[in-house]
Amino acid sequence: MSFNKGPQCRALLIVDVQNGFVNEKTAHILPMVEKLQYDYDIVFATRFINLPNSPYRKLIKWNRFSPETDDIEFAFHLREDAVVIDKYVYTCVDDFFLRLLDENGITSLDICGIDTDICVTKCAVDLFEKGITPFVLKKFCATHASEDLQEAAITILARYIGKSQII
Repeated sequence: MSFNKGPQCRALLIVDVQNGFVNEKTAHILPMVEKLQYDYDIVFATRFINLPNSPYRKLIKWNRFSPETDDIEFAFHLREDAVVIDKYVYTCVDDFFLRLLDENGITSLDICGIDTDICVTKCAVDLFEKGITPFVLKKFCATHASEDLQEAAITILARYIGKSQII
């Protein structure tokens, strides 16, 4: 899938901004992310789906985000040309996603979304380890569990991927 945007295109990864993750700790980023997406040439948006027999169900007894629920729907108006990536684990960084980035000459990616302490961190670190420069846009990220986890995630991300990668 080629977007023909050129080697200097700006790309954004929106992680799991879905109905099921929206609460009083995350709702504030919805209008900001909706507006932010139009500043980029290419937008990727992940959608977490918790399949039957997943490790989330088996190991941590977490059953939300079933395919048939409203939890999995995007919680904002996603632009029409965004590339939706369904994911069934914490990260979207797999061979398919890396091939999309490579085919389009994308060597760095801005990241925003929910949950900073889990999926945003996992995606950023996985990109870092695959040679793609991640930039985490902390003002456009949130964690639905607690503000303490949000702050801890940003601190840990700075250690993982570098302070200059946290914007």
